[in-house]
Amino acid sequence: MKRKIKDKKWFPYTVAACVAVLLYVVLTRLGVVLGAVKGFLGHFTTVLIGCVIAYLMNPLAMLYERTVCKRMRREKLRWTVSVVLCLITLLLFTGFLLGTLVPQLAESIVTLAGNMDEYVNSLSAWTEKMGLSGVLNLDELIGTSGSVLNTVGTYLIDNVSRIVNASAQAGKGVAQWVVALILSVYLLLSKRSLKEGTELLLQAALPEQRYQIVSTFFSHCHRILTHYITYTLLDAVIIGVANMLLMVCFGMQYTGLISLVVAVTNLVPTFGPLIGGAIGGFILLLVNPLHALIFIIFTVVLQFLDAYFIKPKLFGDSLGVSGLLILIAVIVCGSMFGVIGILLAIPLAAILQFVYIEELLPLIRKRAESNQAPPPEKE
Repeated sequence: MKRKIKDKKWFPYTVAACVAVLLYVVLTRLGVVLGAVKGFLGHFTTVLIGCVIAYLMNPLAMLYERTVCKRMRREKLRWTVSVVLCLITLLLFTGFLLGTLVPQLAESIVTLAGNMDEYVNSLSAWTEKMGLSGVLNLDELIGTSGSVLNTVGTYLIDNVSRIVNASAQAGKGVAQWVVALILSVYLLLSKRSLKEGTELLLQAALPEQRYQIVSTFFSHCHRILTHYITYTLLDAVIIGVANMLLMVCFGMQYTGLISLVVAVTNLVPTFGPLIGGAIGGFILLLVNPLHALIFIIFTVVLQFLDAYFIKPKLFGDSLGVSGLLILIAVIVCGSMFGVIGILLAIPLAAILQFVYIEELLPLIRKRAESNQAPPPEKE
């Protein structure tokens, strides 16, 4: 009987050599490969954004289905109404943010730029009183509001074409997000049929045991991502609200601007709270150094409470990722994928840790035990 090619002795060595050559080419031309992949995926950007939006909206839609719409008997109608309620909630929340925060942010920025001279003078008097005038030259560091505004005006005049192109790109971006939002609604409405189709495809392509392994893996990844995204957003809201309440109690300026910065930067693991605290402290330092000191102290206390009390209560033991692994993941993912990589560093680290503990470690132990087992004795 004629042997198949894969049963010949040279076949595994040939495959291993081809894989090694391919890996070498990919690693030596990593920038070119990533550029090609990025260019290819660029054609699917709107679809990918729609998938991400649908994935983020799914937990809220499921919550509506379990609570508000639970008495509806028809499953399809129940899910459709839940998706519509989720979309309405998202639009109302976005409208509230735009209507409440944007005017306040614009007013804060205009006031900050207009009062720069006064802030610099008061801060100069404070540094001179503290004996720091020789160390910190504020005129060179910050400049005056007039010079800042003149610089901005000159830049706008000299870069009109770039500003027009940037505005056009911003318009395309808004249109892209609108289309992605519409697509996400269709994806959510077709969620069950898409899920069933994917399961049937995997069952047809994989053996039963391998299908169970793949299904368990993706279920665990989905649980990690959903848990992380939901409670990270909730944690950012808690930190932002707490920061706003403190600033209101002490009568600090730029409450909306600084609280929004603190909430958004709190989404970034490890380094985010430091960046938010530094930005808020610097803005308040221009207005009132005492407020800046109070803000920094409160930020340190709040981050301590967030790290040791709030986040453990929210996340529990669902992630269980070590601090060292989180730091490595943030650095590597941030270097490779930018801000998106930093935001997804912790769930990716949790998934890698799950794969290592649940899949690789048992396999390594099993092979080690089989190698250490004594050979059977001959009779």
